[in-house]
Amino acid sequence: MNVFTALETRRSIRQYTSNSPIPQAHFDALINAVRVSPTSFNIQHWRIVRVLDSALRHQLQEAAWGQEQITGAQELLILCGDIDAWQKKPERYWRNLETSKQNYIVNMLKDFYSSKSQLQRDEAIRSCAIAAQSLMLAAKALGYDSNPMIGFDADDVGKIINLPKQHVVTMMITLGKANEAAGVRGGDIPLNELLVMNTFS
Repeated sequence: MNVFTALETRRSIRQYTSNSPIPQAHFDALINAVRVSPTSFNIQHWRIVRVLDSALRHQLQEAAWGQEQITGAQELLILCGDIDAWQKKPERYWRNLETSKQNYIVNMLKDFYSSKSQLQRDEAIRSCAIAAQSLMLAAKALGYDSNPMIGFDADDVGKIINLPKQHVVTMMITLGKANEAAGVRGGDIPLNELLVMNTFS
């Protein structure tokens, strides 16, 4: 599917068919779409929890205030960001470079993030957001629908999935085949409000 078509036709779906499992080859392709997503300094903060266990799905549904797509979708993924990824053997993010270049980039990375807790957290969330868009567009290109979700109690979700320290739950994404088409788009803001030339007035 053309990327612009995927962008135009991807909609948030809450009701899924129950008999269309995603083949493993397609799931692998979706995860690979995440793996090639850009991150600052190639840190790759994303940690994706694939929830297959039915009992866990029902617990997560309670944490998401009963939203039916949690248990109804073929796939439920929880995108988490590792806030400390920048300092966990960062040389591995550049292992394919010659040593001098690797050292140069790793030193820059450490200088950039060290002692900046808000930046570390923000970067983990940004990376997961970019990965989520890659995942959902790839899903649409393969004929699947999706729904990015922030409507849940993040603390409860963290407890259910045993979220490690210094990780943040950024969103949940449901994937599968839509049971019914999405409604009309809610409405777009005007271009002259969206696009600012040079500076804000």
